[in-house]
Amino acid sequence: MSHDKVKLRSDDANNYLKRHRIMELFNNLTAQLIYTRPEKPKTFLIETLEKLQMSRSTKSNYPCLFDETNIKSVFGMLDPTGRGYITLKQYEEAMLTLGAKDYNPTPPGFDEDRINLDTFKLEAIEGLKSASATFKD
Repeated sequence: MSHDKVKLRSDDANNYLKRHRIMELFNNLTAQLIYTRPEKPKTFLIETLEKLQMSRSTKSNYPCLFDETNIKSVFGMLDPTGRGYITLKQYEEAMLTLGAKDYNPTPPGFDEDRINLDTFKLEAIEGLKSASATFKD
């Protein structure tokens, strides 16, 4: 097989993986396994895929490692003195750390460089829904 044909097949495979968000799906499933460490990992994976399929049709309850308590904890770490807000830069870094790739770059308070907890929670939950969905829109 020629080098061009191999490259074409490789590009085609990569496009397929990207289009169907396969790598995100496997990363999500692997993270869920490591975090949860279920006694029956295959059963857990099947249940997680079923939840993901259900969430796709209902557009809610995406399987996600982070819940509201975790999100509040992240905010608390970024605001250790209890000012009640974080900076836009802290917000951006936290969203990326949480894995929320499609987050709102201009949330309420961005113009004053003060993102409060309620805004942070809302934006994190929305960003994590998108990241946890791991299926094509």
